[in-house]
Amino acid sequence: MQTRRETLKQSAVVAGLLASAGFPQFAQAAFNKAAFDAKSVQDAAKAFGAASMAESKDVTITGPDIAENGAVVPLGASTSLPGVKQLLILVEKNPAALVAMFHVSDAVEANFATRAKMGQSSDVYAVAIMADGKALFAKKEVKVTLGGCGG
Repeated sequence: MQTRRETLKQSAVVAGLLASAGFPQFAQAAFNKAAFDAKSVQDAAKAFGAASMAESKDVTITGPDIAENGAVVPLGASTSLPGVKQLLILVEKNPAALVAMFHVSDAVEANFATRAKMGQSSDVYAVAIMADGKALFAKKEVKVTLGGCGG
């Protein structure tokens, strides 16, 4: 029977082997630094390959009209359009506009929900990046009564 100390030692050895084999490079392969550093909605969409943005009724954004606590604002994005590569949730007045990015394929129903931190009232966007580079969006204004960024 193994002791707790031996189990921890073996776990550390396995973690070291994974790190030396290059596992972290695969974990960061999907990270798009330009998109997460983008300060505007347009810049974040461009970082994912969107040529131009157009409003569409086929993309929907869900969220509360008034968020009582900006630290945990429930947001959702969905579309039934075929040929969607990515679905983004963006908050216009956040320090970093990109809140979430979801990879979509024909085998996945493009209907996602998450929670975001919002420091102030802002427009929230759901952007569907299509395979041909078009970006279709829907927006909704969410008013925040108690700021989530220390307010």
